[in-house]
Amino acid sequence: MLLSVVIPVMNEQGNIAPLVDCIAAALSDIEHEVIFVDDGSHDDTIGEIERYARPNTRILVFNRNYGQTTAMAAGIDAARGELIVMLDGDLQNDPCDIPLMMEKLALENWDVVAGIRARRKDGLLLRKVPSKIANWLIRHSTGVFIRDYGCTLKLLKADVAKGLSLYGELHRYMPVLASMYGARMTEMEVRHHARHAGVSKYGIGRTLKVASDLLLMLFLKKYGQRPMHFFGGAGLFLLLAGCLVNLWLLLQKLMGESIGGRPLLILGVLLTLAGIQLITTGFVADLVMRTYYESQKKKPYTIKKEICV
Repeated sequence: MLLSVVIPVMNEQGNIAPLVDCIAAALSDIEHEVIFVDDGSHDDTIGEIERYARPNTRILVFNRNYGQTTAMAAGIDAARGELIVMLDGDLQNDPCDIPLMMEKLALENWDVVAGIRARRKDGLLLRKVPSKIANWLIRHSTGVFIRDYGCTLKLLKADVAKGLSLYGELHRYMPVLASMYGARMTEMEVRHHARHAGVSKYGIGRTLKVASDLLLMLFLKKYGQRPMHFFGGAGLFLLLAGCLVNLWLLLQKLMGESIGGRPLLILGVLLTLAGIQLITTGFVADLVMRTYYESQKKKPYTIKKEICV
């Protein structure tokens, strides 16, 4: 199997028939499979897929709603293709761009080709402006300069996709995860259409989720394999500051001054306790990291290929 098309869907019954037709027309000359992941739909989405599905179509049905990231992860785990493409189920992405992305990946030997939504057909204030701000913030904080993190249409080699370990709501950070994996990435403009049917499942309310996930990505990118360097460094700084404050107060006490009611005493004690707590948190985080790798026989590295001469 050359290509696996992974499509998370939730309450998209009005989009299924035209989506299936578009995929069939766009990929008629490419050996492919289509994997629909139903993320807890309560309309007739599953029935529509069964009604209009072409050969080599599979449907993964969740028992409840888990979120887009989990749906993508399930589709990636089930994929059998050498390449995996992520596609929205609302027809805003155009399947006709997939062969062009495959051509670019093959000719220029990339591991990931990310889409950039050209002439985006979304609202200005609630979608485009927040998206531009989020993209700028993610680019400059992570150092992974992808222009459109919100575009679902991405083509990945199977080994890269299966090595991303998607959890929570990290699907929008797939380029960052791919960069941590060591993938070579590029991007290209893709078509973007207005939603064919149904309503968007995402709005301005996801801003806080994006921001909190960004903090997690920054931590994982820099300290994922050495959490003690983060917690231990901050803890030693606070512990040293607390000890200096307490030493200063001790000297003043020995000189006969009263320190019992001074706020500086409370600050010194708090800094000392915070420092100790951060250092012990670093120990625990380091043990958790070691358990994560050793219990599953994972390695903290990935060998791209082995050359025997």
